[in-house]
Amino acid sequence: MGKSRINQAFQKKLEKNEKLFIPYIMAGDGGLENLDERIEFLQSCGASAVELGIPFSDPVADGPTIQGAGLRALAKGTTLFGVLETLKNSKENRNIPIILMTYFNPIYTYGVEKFTTDCAASGVDGIIIPDLPLEEESLIAGSLQENSIAFVRLAALTSGESRLAEIAKRSEGFLYAVSVTGTTGAKATHSANVKGFLQGLKEIANVPVLAGFGVSNSDQAKELGGNCDGVIVGSKIVDLFHEGKRDEIKELIKSSL
Repeated sequence: MGKSRINQAFQKKLEKNEKLFIPYIMAGDGGLENLDERIEFLQSCGASAVELGIPFSDPVADGPTIQGAGLRALAKGTTLFGVLETLKNSKENRNIPIILMTYFNPIYTYGVEKFTTDCAASGVDGIIIPDLPLEEESLIAGSLQENSIAFVRLAALTSGESRLAEIAKRSEGFLYAVSVTGTTGAKATHSANVKGFLQGLKEIANVPVLAGFGVSNSDQAKELGGNCDGVIVGSKIVDLFHEGKRDEIKELIKSSL
């Protein structure tokens, strides 16, 4: 299904004037044997899609919480192959779009062509690669296109207008607006210029715009989501799963929509 499943799922919610909410979880944190159940749980809570992190030893965009989750997953022997196999075995039972977040090194090691065909076979709908700049996208963009997998781009506060316009034009599935400078993690406040940044992206993007990085409570989700189509929440969801606080996850999603 790939791109079309993301587009259909998001369109359905947006047409009902609902905000989009994408929780991030680290694949293998808590064991790969629990991955399917966690995805099902997030779907039942009203998540629009699930962003699934691939553990990596040098996660440059990740803050301490997600780095910790990655280390826990690696300690349990989680591999990219293992994640894709797990997703493949459960894809017939899954209705929610899955977006993988991975650095390019694991893809390169795996083999670009094999990675994209295995993602398609596993029911992966989109890919986010935070360390792959526009200038190097040709390494994988064609292969993702052939397999109908959405290539989700990240737009940073620090990028100039022309670059943001190019990123917005190329992004598929949705545009990931990085609402803070720096790494992921819960932030107490967002800078005053984020509102204009999100509204500006909305004007130039052909796909929904979602704000991520530093969103840790429903107030922030509503504040940021009010200027775009919704939010992505990572560190807070990772923490709550790790602490076994599922009722709080459910409440966070429900109160953010």
